[in-house]
Amino acid sequence: MARQKRSDDWGFPRWRPYGAKGRDAVQVRLCDREGCSLPGDRPAPKSPNSPERWMFCESHAAEYNRNWDYFAGLTAEEAAARAAEEESGASAFRRSAHYGWAGPGDGSKSREEMRALSVLGLEIDAEYKEIRTAYRQLAKEHHPDLKQGDKDAEQRFREIQAAYDVLKKAFERREALKD
Repeated sequence: MARQKRSDDWGFPRWRPYGAKGRDAVQVRLCDREGCSLPGDRPAPKSPNSPERWMFCESHAAEYNRNWDYFAGLTAEEAAARAAEEESGASAFRRSAHYGWAGPGDGSKSREEMRALSVLGLEIDAEYKEIRTAYRQLAKEHHPDLKQGDKDAEQRFREIQAAYDVLKKAFERREALKD
């Protein structure tokens, strides 16, 4: 009978990362922020266009990124010239054209809300008070009781009513989330 050999695999749960060999301690690089003892596994540039990197923990990397200024030390004209130069090159960052028509851009309004605002003839950043005023005015103009027998006015009134309902529900949802 063959003698049992010592195995590197301890079974489940695995106490070491996959692919690690042996039972030796793994060397961990600590965060470069003074006084922090968490693992520094998130690289951050020391200066623009520099290959040198800081290694921060998650919270210190987030703080560093919040305070990062790519145009530090440049005047407004120099910063604008540098941004234009970098956007003009073939390998440079270019804003995607398809983001230009998408709406507010901050994700605060859905597609239905955007359609509803256009039905009421309002801007994207309209407040609820403006929405209510526009709804009341359009509802008075196109109400079926005022224009009896006019199918177009009746259809327009339904569109206005549906648009207002969408915007009112969205406003109520946002107010509920604030509380």
